[in-house]
Amino acid sequence: MATIKLAPTRRAQVAIAAAILAAGAGGMVALSPGASPVPDDVALAVDVLVKPWEGRSLTAYLDTIAQPPVWTICDGDTTGVRGGMVETSAGCDRRLAAKIVRDYRAKLTACIPNWGAAPLSWRAMMISLAWNIGVHAACGSTAARLGRDGHWEESCTAATAFNRAGGRMVVGLARRRGMGDATRIGEGELCTSGQL
Repeated sequence: MATIKLAPTRRAQVAIAAAILAAGAGGMVALSPGASPVPDDVALAVDVLVKPWEGRSLTAYLDTIAQPPVWTICDGDTTGVRGGMVETSAGCDRRLAAKIVRDYRAKLTACIPNWGAAPLSWRAMMISLAWNIGVHAACGSTAARLGRDGHWEESCTAATAFNRAGGRMVVGLARRRGMGDATRIGEGELCTSGQL
């Protein structure tokens, strides 16, 4: 398999700078008015990577690519989802932020002891990767191992290997993991655009 060539982009650098500015010295960002603040890496991952790539469905649907198929709602959330469920946009925002902070970021910080020393862009990429492939797989990945060793750029490239679903390469996943597309920033693009 050919390695995807990653390169910093202006659009990703602007997104990173906006997240840093929004977070300020405290490192926390409210994703919407009145919402509880979340860490800057969660805000960057949610706004730039997860929401644009997952797509949002306010009505539960059966994801048949997953094996076994699983009921899904909002931005790829499967926890407690049943057929016929309906959610509001604000409800999806709350579900997403709470779940990523509690079930993904907390576990990533436990499996990657130097999490706080990692570049913001790398942390956001790892959160998005974990949301998409599962936190256990993300923690056990070569990308996480390289991150634990402080090899941020190599880790960004290693994460691009997760471009398969149902046993086959999926173009949308390859774009998500790599340099994105015309309207969405890719995980690798964001990752390499930070201070590595």
